[in-house]
Amino acid sequence: MADEKVLAAQKWVNATYGSVAGYAACPENGQTGWATMYSLTMGLQRELGLSPVVANFGAGTLSAVAALGSIGIGWQKNKNIVKIIRYGLFCKGYWGGDTEVAAFDSAAAASVDQMKENMGLTRDGGVVQPKVLKAILNMDAYVVLSGGEDKVRSIQQWLNGRYWTRSTCSIGPTDGHYSRDVQQALMKAIQIEIGIPEDQATGNFGAGTQAGIRAHTMGPGSSGIFMQLFSAACVFNEPIPTSAEDDQRTHFTDSWDSDIAGWVGRFQEFSGFNTNERSGVGDYLTWAQLLVSMGDPDRAATGSDTAYTITPSRAQRMRDDKYAYVGRYLNEASGGGGSKMLEEGELANIFAADLRVFPIFQDNGRSLSEYNSVNGYNHGRLAHDQAVHFGFNRGTVIYFAVDYDATVEDMPKILEYFRGVTSGLSSKGKRYVHGVYGSRNVCAQVTQETYAKYSFVSGMSWGFSGNLGFPLPSNWSFNQIKEYKVTNGSDVFALDRDVHRPNSDEGQGDVNGAVSPAEKLLTNIDQLYSLAQSYGGGEPNRLVTDYYRQQRYSDYRWRQLIGDIDQDFIDYANSHGATLLGDFTDPFTGQALGPQHMIATAAGHMIKPPLADHTHANPGDVAGWAGDLMTFYGNWRHDSDSIASGYTYCTERMAKIGVSSSFSFEDLIEDVDGFLIAEKMRNNKPITTALREHYEQAGGANRFQDFVSKRFDNTRGTAEDAAHYILTALDSPIINAGRVALEYEGGGPAIVLSHTLPDSVLQPYCRGFAETLFDRAGLEKSSRTKLLANHAKLFSGSAD
Repeated sequence: MADEKVLAAQKWVNATYGSVAGYAACPENGQTGWATMYSLTMGLQRELGLSPVVANFGAGTLSAVAALGSIGIGWQKNKNIVKIIRYGLFCKGYWGGDTEVAAFDSAAAASVDQMKENMGLTRDGGVVQPKVLKAILNMDAYVVLSGGEDKVRSIQQWLNGRYWTRSTCSIGPTDGHYSRDVQQALMKAIQIEIGIPEDQATGNFGAGTQAGIRAHTMGPGSSGIFMQLFSAACVFNEPIPTSAEDDQRTHFTDSWDSDIAGWVGRFQEFSGFNTNERSGVGDYLTWAQLLVSMGDPDRAATGSDTAYTITPSRAQRMRDDKYAYVGRYLNEASGGGGSKMLEEGELANIFAADLRVFPIFQDNGRSLSEYNSVNGYNHGRLAHDQAVHFGFNRGTVIYFAVDYDATVEDMPKILEYFRGVTSGLSSKGKRYVHGVYGSRNVCAQVTQETYAKYSFVSGMSWGFSGNLGFPLPSNWSFNQIKEYKVTNGSDVFALDRDVHRPNSDEGQGDVNGAVSPAEKLLTNIDQLYSLAQSYGGGEPNRLVTDYYRQQRYSDYRWRQLIGDIDQDFIDYANSHGATLLGDFTDPFTGQALGPQHMIATAAGHMIKPPLADHTHANPGDVAGWAGDLMTFYGNWRHDSDSIASGYTYCTERMAKIGVSSSFSFEDLIEDVDGFLIAEKMRNNKPITTALREHYEQAGGANRFQDFVSKRFDNTRGTAEDAAHYILTALDSPIINAGRVALEYEGGGPAIVLSHTLPDSVLQPYCRGFAETLFDRAGLEKSSRTKLLANHAKLFSGSAD
């Protein structure tokens, strides 16, 4: 929507300075943006006598503004500069006053004071200092933006208020979001407090900064300014993902306390510190890990990667140096040379030294122009073929590389590339799982939007914009921290040191294995099915699902929902050596899935088949997706003060890797798989066959597409209607009772229940569920037609 005041600013600045050499006109659309701020900045430069004018408020402009003297109430040396200030305030969302008044007046000054207060600065009668004018003419926000946090904003305000007058410090945003600018502000603050001269406080993690933080270990009894700086760094690195539904967070403080101590311990564990490194205090290793993406490059590391062939001698030297993992390339970069690609027989050298290998795919990958859906599709297929050639086992994670400083603006193209990768892998049967190599932000975005299993972080590129102001992605497996030369007798080769995160990607210790990642589950179910056949009573499929319901899915609510379980069979199976299996690995995503939930869901859909009207729902649905939707509704209502929109809550938190919620990505897979396996069983297939078709053959490769097609008629509106029905219908006492229990379980007894929530508030939540589900199905789809169309467009330079 156009803002009249912004539109007036755009028209005035274009009309006034349109003929000035170098001036770039802004669009006249009434919408604030960098183009408008740049135009106002260039207008200011013209009034200051600077030439040529440029789209940058740099040191020269700052110095020229300082020469004007104090701009306060009554200042009228240049009426156009006053107008620029007023228009800048309008564009920032503040009242600039009457633009026809030539002098800087009390109306404008009051807005400047309000902005200063929002920034964390002291009100001073609305004086416009040079740095304040620069802040007026940029796009930084000084109020909490969507998804921002008040405690982050309070730190931003504190940093501004304490350091803004220092020569190398700027006024930063106070929007509640950790960012590159905020990271640099924190670094400069640390440098100033260490005692580094202001003109040398650049924000770089140099020797002086490193020496300074080594001298300031934070622990019991610590207080004061360094404790504030340390705790600020902790808050900026939140949250620490956990297996629980609530991620770990801490607070900004000037004294060490038990909350900080607990958080630091968990942060050290999450960051891959080994047992000896987990000091539990804010030592140098922890400071470094909080401040820069590579942390301490000389810390212990068991992972590595290299573009050099691993000979027997090199493999043994690496093992002697305590390495356990090595990353090697599936292909030769098209612009490269030497021995970057795996060579025949090399894997045998790696395995003989008891090293494990993780494969990397990179075809140049040095510029944005290389990232598009067609290249991604082709690279996915080529990576599959190469992995098969070298014998990599089913379920191996292949890391596709983004080996340049991809910016936030580059992300749409990067994501298109990875959607192409997933399509390419799917077109080959999804034998392999995609991971991502790149900066922290690249890894996080690719994971969130394309469901990469693991992230291989290019941490040693600590100056990358995607590594500044971003915490470690929740699914990181390797963090590349240092490149160095290994001298192995007369042989010298380059090696990157990678910290490996325990219990993440273990790489491959052999190749040409015939065993499916889901084999333990399949073998377990084969045994149970055989016992169900010999038991002598009951339908075998039902008995197997009864066995897997016994611990978590057989209480009175589940008995009312889909029936009781046969305890006699469970006793019989146990007496014959049967056991419940824990998590197993999904061959198609690499995720750890819970068979109890998945099989209980299958039982629900088998016992209570879907209704003919797919816009409605029944107890079988509650055993799967609908039950998770109810609990997740409770999460949303509990968090509704911070995220009021149900649509936003679903699209940002439902079924996302690395986002803790009661409806995780794994939960969604288990819901979908349970539905599809139940369908096979209803068609008289033994559960053993149903599971093998799904996990050993191609059944799981298109699981989300099949689910939305078979359950929701491939129509988003049907999914939205079904979600609305199950959350509001009052015609089933069993469903009603279960819904109340699950919603309270997810949000606590103080929440507003879904059937009493105004429809205008509930409907966006239902739409968010449908969008999340169908977007996931759309990502899975090969989209071959679009890829071919884009391939043609590439030659005309118009690919989308």
